[in-house]
Amino acid sequence: MSAETTSVTPGGPSSGSGAPITIENLRLSPKVLLHDHLDGGLRPATIIDLARESGYGELPTEDPAELGRWFVDNANAGSLVRYLRTFGHTVAVMQTAAALHRVAFECVEDLAADGVVYAEVRFAPELHLEQGLTLDEVMAAVLRGFDDGQRAAAAAGRPIVVGCLVTAMRHAARSTEIAELAVRFRRDGVVGFDIAGAEVGNPPTRHLDAFDYLRAHCMRYTIHAGEAFGLPSIKEAIGYCGADRLGHGVRVIDDVELPVGAQSSQSLAGARLGDIANYVRDKRIPLELCPSSNVQTGAVADLASHPFDILARLRFRVTVNTDNRLMGDTTMSRECLLLAEQFGYGWADFERFAVNAMKSAFVPFDKRMELIDNVIKPGFAVLKG
Repeated sequence: MSAETTSVTPGGPSSGSGAPITIENLRLSPKVLLHDHLDGGLRPATIIDLARESGYGELPTEDPAELGRWFVDNANAGSLVRYLRTFGHTVAVMQTAAALHRVAFECVEDLAADGVVYAEVRFAPELHLEQGLTLDEVMAAVLRGFDDGQRAAAAAGRPIVVGCLVTAMRHAARSTEIAELAVRFRRDGVVGFDIAGAEVGNPPTRHLDAFDYLRAHCMRYTIHAGEAFGLPSIKEAIGYCGADRLGHGVRVIDDVELPVGAQSSQSLAGARLGDIANYVRDKRIPLELCPSSNVQTGAVADLASHPFDILARLRFRVTVNTDNRLMGDTTMSRECLLLAEQFGYGWADFERFAVNAMKSAFVPFDKRMELIDNVIKPGFAVLKG
């Protein structure tokens, strides 16, 4: 590994003062979410309702609590491929305009109730065509749901801004068509593009035409990389495909040589970054880290060994994300609580992670600064005391 010694910000995470770090207080904190899948965040009761309406009879149970546990148990597979199989049920009940609108509306409602003030929610339109909808009809239904959800959240006193990321499946051959769809709906709520799905055997370079089209139309995009496959997928995503952000990107840690005892010490003096890690950090390429999901898919062994804290202390642009709230039985507040319990984070740390995410969002600069200056910083100022 070509390496360069790096300096770190001293002190590491700090609990700080002010309000205690509790799940209730975390729900009050203004959070920014960049990596959340629409088909991975359904309410169990909604899945059951939609299955009955559509005649889908393959659910393992029609008890909401049991169904929720089923998704979590089967997502705890230690394998991304097996984890992804759980989506068969959610996608199956999202095949009509009414179902897509409901799921999108409830997604916004749930995020706002958790104190998320800005979210980018992604989904793959090509997966929702089984009952005759066109790609444009799918997009219109989801975007209407997002719009209606935002209006309802504002009326309830929990304003939230939601942008849509249009996803192409990396194992399919429709990425250019999906990129064109994203550009076509950019004035209606689409803020960017993504590719997702099993990484092994499906490199992002298979979709260079789509990325060329997006760059030609000045649309930003993220790429799932460095979750199940490692450094080669990160190198392709940033070096060949020009990704603006890395979906997960957790395996960038493989290009960081740590001093002895770094995992159990606040000191990272002498850490050495290889060429890929240096490039990611120097270019401020955001990492869409999803702690619970990364454990579920086997990207990391457990939360204690998750590189989130090391990457944060080395000043990579880390962000906190949910990935799939149903499969992880999680929320943004829960992810933050887990990180606080594991790494001792305080309000100043969570403010930095929220600002990192807002700076990395795909909405225009003025909207990013408006939310940072008028929502995020004032919200954390109250909590910090």
